[in-house]
Amino acid sequence: MAKKTIQRFLPDHNKIKQQKSLRIFGRFLHDANLWHLNRRSARGAFSVGLFFAFIPVPFQMILAAAVAIPLRVNLPLSIALVWITNPLTMPPIFYFSYLVGTWILGHQEQAFYFEASWQWLSDSLTTIGPAFLVGSLVCGTVAALISFIVVDFLWCRGVKKAWQARNSDHNS
Repeated sequence: MAKKTIQRFLPDHNKIKQQKSLRIFGRFLHDANLWHLNRRSARGAFSVGLFFAFIPVPFQMILAAAVAIPLRVNLPLSIALVWITNPLTMPPIFYFSYLVGTWILGHQEQAFYFEASWQWLSDSLTTIGPAFLVGSLVCGTVAALISFIVVDFLWCRGVKKAWQARNSDHNS
């Protein structure tokens, strides 16, 4: 059940292999384990994808791929999950990460207004930056751990239900 649900949302692996940004991985993209969907590859892919979704850097997809490949977890799922942070969801998710960082570091929340300039970016690295980065790492790690546990549980539950349904059909 879980496998079929996940597969409906996954992008085609041939399209992913053709992405220009992923060509840097060359022959590593041909490892069959990166394209299989099983319990191990799904829970690992969720962890990798959700961790990098919280990391505020450009090229999250490339970073997720760079970690998914040596871990041999499902590459399309890892890449797709970083899009949880998209232009619509990024502001609330990153603001929450900032709040978590201020709480962990014991800093006061600072008022700030976004400006698309290098000056604003350099000023922000010293003011809100530390809390934001700590919060992003903590939120990414927590999301990765929770997703690992939840996906593992749901996968096992789905397999158990499938076996029970198979046995009840067989005994009827």
